[in-house]
Amino acid sequence: QLQASGGGLVQAGGSLTLSCFASGFGWNGYTIGWFRQAPGKEREGVSCFHSIDGTTYVADSVKGRFTISSDSAKNTVSLQMNSLKPEDTAVYYCAATYGDCDELLASDYDYWGRGTLVTVSS
Repeated sequence: QLQASGGGLVQAGGSLTLSCFASGFGWNGYTIGWFRQAPGKEREGVSCFHSIDGTTYVADSVKGRFTISSDSAKNTVSLQMNSLKPEDTAVYYCAATYGDCDELLASDYDYWGRGTLVTVSS
């Protein structure tokens, strides 16, 4: 089970931190990914973290503004989002896969949590 939290309403330029808590399955060997979906748009990969080798990947659209990190003791992967823009408004999902942290293809991810809404006002 994956549970995302931390969404909310923030003004442009502000920051939010999303958290993804994983429970019910082993932590080792998983990649946790963050995805987002804005109204009328396809789901987009944002960032991922591999629990074994610590590999991270950040999409170009958020590079330099979003940072992914992990707290293995708490089974949590966090997404720190800075310098938020109105176009970052979306429902953000965390997901898990046995695969690598690389291309962030939604079809590669086997487990999905319920999303958390991030709204950035201009």
